[in-house]
Amino acid sequence: MNWNLDQLHLFVRTAECRSFSAVARETGRAQSAVSTAIALLESDLGVTLFERSSGRQPQLTEAGAALLEQARSVLQQCQRLDGRALGLARGEEARLRLAQDEAMPYQPVLASLEALAEAFPLLEVQLSSGAQGDVARKLLQRQADLGLLFHHEQMPRELESQRLGTIEMVTVCSPNHPLAGLATVERRDLAEHRQLLMTPQDSHYPGGEQIGPLVWRADSFYVMAELVIRGVGWAWLPRHVAQYPTYQGHLQELRSDWAPLPLVVELVTRRDGALGPAASWLADCLARELLRPQA
Repeated sequence: MNWNLDQLHLFVRTAECRSFSAVARETGRAQSAVSTAIALLESDLGVTLFERSSGRQPQLTEAGAALLEQARSVLQQCQRLDGRALGLARGEEARLRLAQDEAMPYQPVLASLEALAEAFPLLEVQLSSGAQGDVARKLLQRQADLGLLFHHEQMPRELESQRLGTIEMVTVCSPNHPLAGLATVERRDLAEHRQLLMTPQDSHYPGGEQIGPLVWRADSFYVMAELVIRGVGWAWLPRHVAQYPTYQGHLQELRSDWAPLPLVVELVTRRDGALGPAASWLADCLARELLRPQA
C-alpha cells in the first residue's frame, strides 16, 4: 500500500466538488497535480475511481462510489487522532471514570454529562452507580477518577472532597401508614413507629439519627423508598427520590418540624491525584446544575 492521506483527501474533495480544477484552486495546486495524485491513488488501489470523459465533470465509477465513504471515514479517524493527541498534549484526560451514588439527582447529572460530551467530544467516559460506600471503594481501588456522593463524616483519609450543593430531605411514609393521618408529626409520633435508616450505623449521614427503638437499615435510598411504600416504616429521603415518577401516589410527605439537615453533595477524588481539565470542567458544571431549581 503506497497511497497516502493527501491522495485520499484529494479523492474525497474531487468527488464532492465534481471538478479537478475546483480542487486545484482550493488546495493551491496545478490541476495536473491533482489529476496525477488521484491517478496514482487509482494505481495503488487497483481500481478506477472516476470516469474522465472529455469536456465533462469527473463522475464516480461504481468502485469509486463504493470506496468514498470508507475514504471519508479514514480521514475522520485521522482528525480524531490529531484532536486526541492535541488534547493530551494540553493535559486533557484521555478517559474519565465517574462513580456516583445511585440516589444522586439524575437531572443535574444528565445535563452535566450532556454538556461534557459537547465540550470534550473526544473524551472517553465510563459511568458507574452504586449504593452507599461503593463510590468511595471505587476511588480507593483506583476504579474511578471522580466520585459523586453525599457527605458523611467517615470519609477515608485518602480521599478529598469538594462541596457542590445540597439536596433537601423529606419525611415520608405510605398513604396507609398510621402517621399519614396526622396533620403534623412530632418527634414522639415518629418514635412510636419503625424507622428506616441508612447503613452502616456509623456512617453519620444527615438523617442518620435513630428516633425510636424500632429500626431497619438499608444501603440504598431507593430500597428504603420501596420498603416505605409497602408500609414497613417511615423514612427520611432526598426529595427527588420521594418524587420519583414511579413512586407518585405511593409515598406521602409528612408535615413535621423534625427533619434532618439537607444532604451535601460532594465531588470526591484521591488526594494523590489531580483533576484534569475535563474533570474540573465537569465539577463546575455539576455545581451550577445542582443550584438550578428541579422540576
